[in-house]
Amino acid sequence: MFAGFYNTGIFVYQNLLRLVAPFNPKARQWVDGRRNWISNLTAKLAGNNSPIAWFHAASLGEFEQGRPVIEAFRTQYPGYKILLTFFSPSGYEVRKNYDGADFIMYLPVDSPANARSFVTIVKPQIAFFIKYEFWYNYLRELSAALVPVISFSAIFRPDQLFFKSYGGFYRTMLHYFDHILVQNQESLTLLKSISLTRVTLAGDTRFDRVAQVATAKKDIPVAKAFKNGMPVLVIGSAWPDDMKVLIPFLNQFDKPLKAIIAPHEIHDEEIEKWRTELNQPSVRFSQTQLSSFDQSTIPSFEVLFIDNVGMLSSLYQYGEFAYIGGAFKQGLHNILEAATFGMPIFFGPDYDKFQEAVDLVTEGAAFPITTAKELLELFTRQYVDSADTAQISRNYVQRNIGATAQVMQVVTHLMSERLNKQKPDY
Repeated sequence: MFAGFYNTGIFVYQNLLRLVAPFNPKARQWVDGRRNWISNLTAKLAGNNSPIAWFHAASLGEFEQGRPVIEAFRTQYPGYKILLTFFSPSGYEVRKNYDGADFIMYLPVDSPANARSFVTIVKPQIAFFIKYEFWYNYLRELSAALVPVISFSAIFRPDQLFFKSYGGFYRTMLHYFDHILVQNQESLTLLKSISLTRVTLAGDTRFDRVAQVATAKKDIPVAKAFKNGMPVLVIGSAWPDDMKVLIPFLNQFDKPLKAIIAPHEIHDEEIEKWRTELNQPSVRFSQTQLSSFDQSTIPSFEVLFIDNVGMLSSLYQYGEFAYIGGAFKQGLHNILEAATFGMPIFFGPDYDKFQEAVDLVTEGAAFPITTAKELLELFTRQYVDSADTAQISRNYVQRNIGATAQVMQVVTHLMSERLNKQKPDY
């Protein structure tokens, strides 16, 4: 009965997106990206004789979380082809040309027929779901085909349906996993409370990823020229709600400070509106790339707007302070990219679902704020002396590295077990 409700919900969701697609660019990408998926996937895999490992990420953040495992798997099992799927356009559209995967596509809607066709066409030998993804029909089909299924960097909370008295259907999904690797002790305890035993406390693979990014950071000459020896606040993934706090703060702060602002979504009209509201002279990154632009003027600007995608993780190297957006309502974005470079981190009030944010607040390296006045007070204290805070952030990342190695230990064990199981009859 519950499976029927679930499938009806999926059907309704899909059709609602089809209805709004003509009026919403993201919904249109979501719908268009799944058209003719069977023929497209069949064509992609035509002629492939190699075994396939399937990795699924909801969006860009989960992809970055899973990337160290994808690359470690590639190194350890070079004979495998890697299929990467995304649920969201914000992941697929940015990483559709990622060279660490052989095949990249949207995940077809989780209907019984789609899941059956997908597993039959792909014939995965192992499947990975990153952090939050739980799709009933896919998990059921993979289990029936004896395909090892791993969830890693997972995190659970007591208020989730899995742990409610009426959550039996959702608990069924968790039992389809051959192994779940979780981020924290609370998640481990919760899963064991519902009789799940193939669970490991491994931590978060994002720590491994941000350590890689810091080591291989890209030089950005415009940002270096902009900084010009001045202290810089890097504002990452800013939403309008964040800017309502940040613009008054920047206009009131009276000590030497520059700001690099990377909006979460790039809308020309919105950026121009913010520029007019700021008292400081500002420039857009795209302007500095014009042949007519005088490069010698870059140091004279006090605010640099990043109107492109893919640069943010390397921009933190130029900062002494960071503000991370999304914690007013949308969901806090990646604070570890900033933490790995060692700096105080500020964000909005809704952060309790993010373990790394809770940890850094507890350790005194991150500061939740609700108003421009509060940000001004807390930032001023850190501006005077942030050396200890910066070291706390850096140390926090360093001591949490290693989750990828634990995931790969489980993979090695499951791959060995897989050889002793009956081959799936697709």
